[in-house]
Amino acid sequence: MKSIMITAPSSNTGKTTITLGIIRAVKNRGLDVSAFKTGPDFIDTKYLELASGKRSGNLDIHLMGRKGIRESLSMNCGEYGIIEGVMGYFDGIYNTFENSSFDISKELDIPAILVYKPQGEMFSAIPKIKGMVEFHSSKIKGIILNKVSKDIYQLLKEKIEEYINIEVLGYLPQDTSLEVESRYLGLMQIYENDDCEELISKAAEAVEKTIDIDRVIELASSVDISPYEYQKKRDIEVAIAYDEAFNFYYNENLNLLENICKVKYFSPIRDKNIPKADLIYIGGGYPELYRDELSSNIDMISSIRESAMKGKTIIAEAGGLMYLVSSIENCPMCNLFNGNAIMTDKLQRFGYVNMELNQDTILGRQGSIITGNEYHRSTIDINEEPVFRITKPMNDKKVWQCGYTYKNVLAYYQHINFLGNIENFNYLLDIVEKIRKEG
Repeated sequence: MKSIMITAPSSNTGKTTITLGIIRAVKNRGLDVSAFKTGPDFIDTKYLELASGKRSGNLDIHLMGRKGIRESLSMNCGEYGIIEGVMGYFDGIYNTFENSSFDISKELDIPAILVYKPQGEMFSAIPKIKGMVEFHSSKIKGIILNKVSKDIYQLLKEKIEEYINIEVLGYLPQDTSLEVESRYLGLMQIYENDDCEELISKAAEAVEKTIDIDRVIELASSVDISPYEYQKKRDIEVAIAYDEAFNFYYNENLNLLENICKVKYFSPIRDKNIPKADLIYIGGGYPELYRDELSSNIDMISSIRESAMKGKTIIAEAGGLMYLVSSIENCPMCNLFNGNAIMTDKLQRFGYVNMELNQDTILGRQGSIITGNEYHRSTIDINEEPVFRITKPMNDKKVWQCGYTYKNVLAYYQHINFLGNIENFNYLLDIVEKIRKEG
């Protein structure tokens, strides 16, 4: 698969708009495009899916390991892989470039195109760009200038190419109609943005006018991967909550479950009962935005409570945890755990985590360590013994607890990519099979 990364010096440079436009422009040429996002993002990947026309993937060394990022590519092969970087090109874990877009492009030997948005500067942009291009092992092979006029573009292009051994591939002028609204987790969800398709089509038209898309395609280099080999099928039925309230899932997890088990999707907002299942998976999302609809669906709440009390295996992440507590902002929920989820005006937890199991759980035995990501603005006071001891990678002095169990239910704030925690994934499926046979 020929691949290329679109990156930037920092967030808020407009690289998502340019990436979406390039993906759609390449797809419009009749090419098979697979889209990826570096980092742990859930929302950007849905825009990338819409642009490419098929499921996208994440590339994250902490969540997946270095082997796992190649496996993510192999799960979603195409003629071309277009990868959107996260944050700044060199921004990694803690104060390092580890797990940065740079680290990933270097690991996979994938060239990068730098989207640069000048801010109150002219020639000062040259040494900044030069430093990023010439940094040891940097994979930057082209520059796109964003939110500049044609005149400024031509002036900067001349000097960039004079002082730096790199091509300037084009520019995009300032256009507020191409900007996507954001919320505290990043972009607005596709469910909330009726103009997504129009925005992507406009972005494709815009990049075709002022960016050399053919040259972008030429710069892509081959990554040697083969199709992912899934383990043998298991006789397990899985019900996955998926609607406006719950849709923060790593596609790698969905790929694993769909190819190994029998998967059915259901909506906690609209459906009355959980489909027949051995394993119920309730992911993250924005349940607080749909708390009235969730609370009023008494039949679904009863179905979940009954399943839990009968010993069904349930895993619930982040927003899923919020749904299983007593209430969200005092709107009654499933009440499997006694606590009220309250939204705050600031982040409570943010970033990568390592979760050590304090005791045996459905995800592994005591002492097992699971890599994950945590990002939420809510707080919940739960009077239960936590089963996770959580630390930050590269900073294990900061310790907190999370993870709550009820019979065969495990609920937690963290997000887990099972591609990087495959032993825990298989342990879970083994548990589910055992419970099914005993039941």
